Formats: sequence, structure tokens, C-alpha cells
Amino acid sequence: MVWGSSSKPAESVTDGAAADSVLAQMQQSEQVKQLKDFLMSYNKLSELCFDSCVHDFTTRRVLDAEDTCSSNCVEKYLKLNQRVSQRFQEYQTLQNEQALALAQTAGLYPPPK
Repeated sequence: MVWGSSSKPAESVTDGAAADSVLAQMQQSEQVKQLKDFLMSYNKLSELCFDSCVHDFTTRRVLDAEDTCSSNCVEKYLKLNQRVSQRFQEYQTLQNEQALALAQTAGLYPPPK
């Protein structure tokens, strides 16, 4: 038998290329989702701070009070978002530890040595 005369190696190369293509599509899809999530968050922040801080439409100039308010709004939003993310991570860690302990007591998972 001559190498390459069988269709098996060619199929595995084709299957590998197909798998790489699917992986690339999945990564691209995840990047698009992350971009959409970022833009949604950015738009929400912009709308929230604009509605809260900009009240005078009689001038084209941004007033000092509006500028200060906007800066404070953005800072507060980002700090709050960071704190919520931190608390969520702490909660998830606690939940994982509790699930592991439950699995160990049920004998589903061996205890650490």
C-alpha cells in the first residue's frame, strides 16, 4: 500500500482543516459578541450620564458643571461595575467551593490529599 493512496489520511487532513475553520468561526463569533457587549455597556453609560448631567441646550459649549458631573458619573459607574464584578466573582468562588464540598461528602469527588 502506498502512503496517500488510501483516502484515510486525506480525510483526516480535511477533518483537521474543517475543525480549524469551525474553531476560527467560533473565536470570531465570540469576539463579535464581546464587542457588542462592550458597545451596549458604553451606550448605556453614555445615555445615563448624558441624561443625568446635560440640561442646558441653549449653548454649544459644554458647561463646567456638566463636564464635572459627566466625569463623576463615568467614574462612579466604572467603580460600581468593578465592585459588582468583584462581588460576583467572590460569590461564584464560594458557590464552587460549596458544590465541591457537597460532592466530596456525597463521595462523588475524592477529597484533597
